[in-house]
Amino acid sequence: MSLAGPLTAETARVRARYDRISRWYDAQQTLIEGAVRPWRRRLWRHAHGRILEVGVGTGQNFPFYPADLPVTAVDLSPKMIWRARARAERLGLAVGLQVWDVQELPAPDHAFDTAVATFVFCSVPDPVRGLRELARVVRPDGAILLLEHVRIDRPFIGRLMDLLDPLAARVIGAHINRPTVENVRRAALHIEHIESLGPMGMVKLIVAHPPA
Repeated sequence: MSLAGPLTAETARVRARYDRISRWYDAQQTLIEGAVRPWRRRLWRHAHGRILEVGVGTGQNFPFYPADLPVTAVDLSPKMIWRARARAERLGLAVGLQVWDVQELPAPDHAFDTAVATFVFCSVPDPVRGLRELARVVRPDGAILLLEHVRIDRPFIGRLMDLLDPLAARVIGAHINRPTVENVRRAALHIEHIESLGPMGMVKLIVAHPPA
């Protein structure tokens, strides 16, 4: 299954950006992946049932998929999906890979028990809309698991991140100043747990649930 409908101009730009950087994406992530891997593992321990991973990228979460649970893994970028498919084949991993836009998921309501996103909502054009889509496709008693870097809530550093954000988005494809915890609340998700990780708590591990 492919994208549900035509992309907005901004979403098309994001897809083109990630198609462009897909060739060196893994190399770009090498410097931080050593610190991130334990956080990925911790997040995935909360996953259960039928699982949706959005923003699968090149498949960096594949080693942490729970055994014997069905996973649908999606990404906006066809070239990222191509690389994820190659990695899944190398690992002998059975996973349903699709080109989907998290802002408009072509899945029925309550189709999944768990949705997972790691470092995804820094690049979604309308993050609140994407989070609401996760709430729609996850069962009311399911879980939405997020691992996201956020704007540091300190006056000087926060302003500096704001100034550097346009350049960062152009070079690495991600915004560095997203208020993701606030966006989760704006999407009306129920937050069960927030854990601050990394320097100055710039990474948040969030366990949330769809609204009642």
